Amino acid sequence: MTTVQTVQIDDGRGWTPVCDYEQLIPGRGVAVLLPDGTQAAVFRTRSGELFALDNRDPFSGAYVMSRGLVGSRGEVPVVTSPMLKQAFDLRDGRSLDEETTPDGSPADLRTWPVRVAAR
Repeated sequence: MTTVQTVQIDDGRGWTPVCDYEQLIPGRGVAVLLPDGTQAAVFRTRSGELFALDNRDPFSGAYVMSRGLVGSRGEVPVVTSPMLKQAFDLRDGRSLDEETTPDGSPADLRTWPVRVAAR
């Protein structure tokens, strides 16, 4: 019997299941809706690591980060926005290109702890 592994995000109230690990395509992201209505983007890298970031692009305001390009800058795993091409560190959500958006607000993305658990 095969154990199903579920990806979970700690949304601050506890671990919320978002999808099965095998449903995540390496090098791609998926958008998930958390119980409080927040959208997160969950990524599985080609090495199997998981990351969860805000799905809202802080530069365009569009909820598209889950559709971004996953790659690296040197040793830093990144996702690049499909809108205006800014890169963000998958580990901590830090914007690697600009510290603030055009309106002066912080450019970094929120992150959530993410794990795989047996279902």
